[in-house]
Amino acid sequence: MALTEPTVEAIVHREPPRGRSLWVDARRRFLRNRAATVSLVVLVLIALFAFFGQFLTPYDRATVDFSLIGINAQQGYPSLETRRYFGTDMEGRDLYARTVQGTRLSLMIGIVGSLVAVVVGTLYGAIAGYVGGRVDGVMMRIVDILLSIPFMFVLILLLVMFGRSLLMLFIGIGLISWLPMARIARGQTLSIKNKEFVEAAIATGVRPLTIILRHIVPNLAGVVIVYATLLIPEMIIYESFISFLGLGVQEPNTSLGALISRGAAQLGNGVPWQLGFPLFFFVTMLFAFYFVGDGLRDAIDPKDR
Repeated sequence: MALTEPTVEAIVHREPPRGRSLWVDARRRFLRNRAATVSLVVLVLIALFAFFGQFLTPYDRATVDFSLIGINAQQGYPSLETRRYFGTDMEGRDLYARTVQGTRLSLMIGIVGSLVAVVVGTLYGAIAGYVGGRVDGVMMRIVDILLSIPFMFVLILLLVMFGRSLLMLFIGIGLISWLPMARIARGQTLSIKNKEFVEAAIATGVRPLTIILRHIVPNLAGVVIVYATLLIPEMIIYESFISFLGLGVQEPNTSLGALISRGAAQLGNGVPWQLGFPLFFFVTMLFAFYFVGDGLRDAIDPKDR
């Protein structure tokens, strides 16, 4: 059977091939990264554990079993029969319930702190880069001065002066960690503000603030998302270090840093599970966030496409 050539009408009416958007291409590249995909699944499982794990145990995080306090803590070993999945701590409280709450608080502090840092830093850097001139110089010199101040010293000072509250921990971590994001956003804005679509918006009389919010900031989304995923583990580490020093989350609440601190102090008393379980969730969560961040960076970077 002879092959027939397509007619002109068939060629004209043939549907053009559908192109792939940047985000569709980035998603496919991300899913091809096995380490990043597995890490994303691990993060989802950790989030489910943090927010719904409490329903799997009959014990409360603050309920004390007086028969398992102090020297009797070795009897509170992990057991499925007693539903003490992670054992108990030195105060006779269920370690599984406290690990669930600690993971939830550490995860929330990391996400909320990075969200505050990304929003403040992106808007600050975009305004500085778009306006330029003396305004840009003054705004970035402020950032340089603030960056020269030790971050941990300022955070500890805020907690000592205004109280060791969870709200102050959120505010302190978020409002200080926006400085690197501001420099990144400002550098990206300098390369975007001379693009044709920005010049077209200026020519049509669009206000500068509208240009920043509708044209500049959306084009920073790729960099912002990657930076946010890499910033979350840093926020978790900061909070864990502060809680390890005893300045972070206060009783009866807890975090992974506080649990690790208490578990490390009891490591020589024959109760290794008090350190092992919180440390496992802490390390796993950090590695998962870093792998996801690396995967997003490779997927969104246009030079790798």
